[in-house]
Amino acid sequence: MKTLPIFIGGEWKLGRGAIYTSIYPADQSVNADVAGADLNDVEEAIQAADAAWRRDNWRGLKPHERAAVLYRIAAGIRARHEELAQLQRRDNGKPINETRVLVTSAANTFQYFAACLETLEDALTPSRGDYLTMSTHEPIGVVVAITPWNSPIASEAQKLAPALAAGNAVVLKPAEMTPLLALELAKICEAAGVPKGVLSVLPGKGSVIGDALVNHPLVKKVSFTGGTNVGRGIARLAAEKLMPVSLELGGKSPTMVFADADLDHAVNGVLYGIFSSSGEACIAGSRLFVERPIYQEFMQRLVAGAEKLRVGNPESESTQMGPLISAAHRQSIERYVDIGQSEGGKLLTGGKRPQGAEFDRGFFYSPTIIEGLTNQSQMCQEEIFGPVLAAMPFDDEATLLTEANDSVFGLAAGIWTQDYKRAWRVGRAVDAGTVWINTYKLFSITTPFTGRKESGMGREKGHRGILEYSQQKSMYWGLNEAPMAWAN
Repeated sequence: MKTLPIFIGGEWKLGRGAIYTSIYPADQSVNADVAGADLNDVEEAIQAADAAWRRDNWRGLKPHERAAVLYRIAAGIRARHEELAQLQRRDNGKPINETRVLVTSAANTFQYFAACLETLEDALTPSRGDYLTMSTHEPIGVVVAITPWNSPIASEAQKLAPALAAGNAVVLKPAEMTPLLALELAKICEAAGVPKGVLSVLPGKGSVIGDALVNHPLVKKVSFTGGTNVGRGIARLAAEKLMPVSLELGGKSPTMVFADADLDHAVNGVLYGIFSSSGEACIAGSRLFVERPIYQEFMQRLVAGAEKLRVGNPESESTQMGPLISAAHRQSIERYVDIGQSEGGKLLTGGKRPQGAEFDRGFFYSPTIIEGLTNQSQMCQEEIFGPVLAAMPFDDEATLLTEANDSVFGLAAGIWTQDYKRAWRVGRAVDAGTVWINTYKLFSITTPFTGRKESGMGREKGHRGILEYSQQKSMYWGLNEAPMAWAN
């Protein structure tokens, strides 16, 4: 099998690190062998990025000229839409209908930030004397983008598009298990006219490559999406350098269903919020609070809905849940389900691997619902990152909010009610960066996304997303006719 090269400083070459194998989580068949990066490749990529950033052929382009390249990247993604969706399916096992959405999202992200770049304005600030004041934004320099394995092409686009739009050079570190889409995206960027050296893609072990990238003195910003423990380590390293970071980390998001909710909408929304993407989503609605008068009816309908979900081959158009990313990750989820039951939880459905020949070689796990736990249980406090839902009844709004906010995380939340005043009140009171009301897990590139507490810092998306990858400069223009009196 041909070993895939990686993209170092604008050159396609074999990485000097270990060669490893990318496998398809649905049956463990081989996708490709990848030549991972080593520390020499890191140094080469960063030196090339710093040199490319200092040249004027990227940062020196006028905004509409850089925007034209981003538009071409969007067009390049669309031209290969189905091919990329199928490759994303192979890369991490998501169902094909979901990977098609992710590829569309990536194209839309580049198009959106191209438009933002063309229309982004600096400001003339109000003058306080005989001078003109203005605020401008400039690129930071070399940016490192570290992306997760659960939604590669969408996550990579959300970092690359605004960072490139701002005029930076970017070294992209994809998750070790899912390198394929990042390498294809590099080909599209290269063909679209991103200058040599402005982009590198370094697959490999995060514990080796990631640490070297974050520590490098020429790296001026890190944008990371992944686990909270790794994010905390990156923040510590960045603090030593006084370097800005954007961290999109873990979650344990509460979904709250009130007695007046439309149950048809709420049941479907809760199922989608936790079991789509096989629960491998930072914003998964993994803690469910249901008002006690409707608790039993709601849970009966929810369990029935979970048991009808179609788990299976990601290639099938009808599949709703594909495999988990790896055997080790499935074992972690199984351990959490055992912990939940040892804490007094009652298994309502799932809690096992599906049976049948089609599941034997893949990392499949059934949608799982547990009740009878308290919010203080380990299972309700720690991120599982899989298709496991903990359900709890509540009696009043004040207690609900105390429980919902009793978490180290603050990424997202869901509210199901037909009372718009309650929706507003609870939505403002819940400590989360994103709140969905009578829906869940919908995204728009136009709307900022951020976390609170241990769910991270900084923000992605939105028309000001480019500014996350910019540094601000103030400029004063003297207008006084006479020399400064102080020196007379």
